[in-house]
Amino acid sequence: MEKNITLFVLAAGMGSRYGGLKQMEKFGPRGETIIDYSIYDALSAGFNKVVFVIRPDMEEAFNDIFMSKYKGKINISYVFQSCDKVPSWYQDSVQREKPWGTGHALLMGKDVIKEPCLIINGDDFYGREAFKISAEFLSNECSEKLYGITTYKLKNVLSANGTVKRGICKIENGYLKKVEEIFEIERKDDGRIYGVKLDGTKIELKDEDNVSMNMFSVYPNVFQYLEKKFGDFLKNMKDPLKDEFLLPEIFNEMISKGEMNFKAMQSDGEWFGVTYREDADYVRKRLKELTDSGIYPENLTV
Repeated sequence: MEKNITLFVLAAGMGSRYGGLKQMEKFGPRGETIIDYSIYDALSAGFNKVVFVIRPDMEEAFNDIFMSKYKGKINISYVFQSCDKVPSWYQDSVQREKPWGTGHALLMGKDVIKEPCLIINGDDFYGREAFKISAEFLSNECSEKLYGITTYKLKNVLSANGTVKRGICKIENGYLKKVEEIFEIERKDDGRIYGVKLDGTKIELKDEDNVSMNMFSVYPNVFQYLEKKFGDFLKNMKDPLKDEFLLPEIFNEMISKGEMNFKAMQSDGEWFGVTYREDADYVRKRLKELTDSGIYPENLTV
C-alpha cells in the first residue's frame, strides 16, 4: 500500500513587497496560479493530500479559485492562520495584525496532518524534480528523528529585479547544520554575488551555495515541538507586534539541541518566484515556455 504523504501550502502571507495576493494571481497561459503547478507536480510525484493555510479574510477568494477546481477530485482542505490562535494564557495580550510567521502557520495544521508532510511557499514555483526528491524521502526515510530539507543552488534563486533575502544552508556529510538568513543578496555587474549578514557584515556568496526555499519535509511529531516552542517564543519575544516565529529558526534550534536531524537533498531544477511586481512578467513568460515545450499540459486538470 502506498504511504500517505501530504503537501502543506503556506498561503497566508501578506505579500508586502509585491503589493498583492500573489498566491491567487493568475500566471499560467490559461490563468493558472503558481499553486496549481505545485499541486500538479506534487500529485505526479505521489502526494495524495493537500492542506492549505490561509487567513480567514481570504476564504471566499480561495474557495472561488481553488476549492471549486479541486474539491471532490483530490483530498484537499484548508486551515486558518490568525493572530488570535495562541495559547489561552496569552489570549488577552494579542494586539497585532501581522501573522505570527511560518512556524505558527504550520502549527495550524496540527489537527488535520497525521502523516509525513512537505511544506512549501504558496507563491514559489519549485519544479517537478524537487517534489520527486521530497516524495521519495517522505515515503521511505522521514521519521520522528529524521526530517529533510530540499535545497536549491543560489544561482537559481536570485531575482533580476532587486535584492532578495535567502536562507544559506551549512551542510555537513549530507545533513543540514544551520540555515543562516542573508539579506540584500544580488549579483553585481562583475558577476559576483554579495549579501549582508544580520549583523551588517557584507559577505561574498557562491553560485553553488545551498539555499533553503522553505521546502521542509517533516513528521507529524513536529507539532509537539512547535507547541512548546511557540509558547517559549511568546514568553521571550522582544516586539509583540512584529517578531515572527519562523521555521528556519525553529529548525536551527532543534538541530543545535540535538532534537532532530535534517537530511539535505538538492534540486538542480529551476525555481522562480515573485518577490517584486516586475518578476511577474518573467514568471508568465517562463510558464508559457514550459507549457509550449510540453513539460506541462495545456490544461492542468487533475
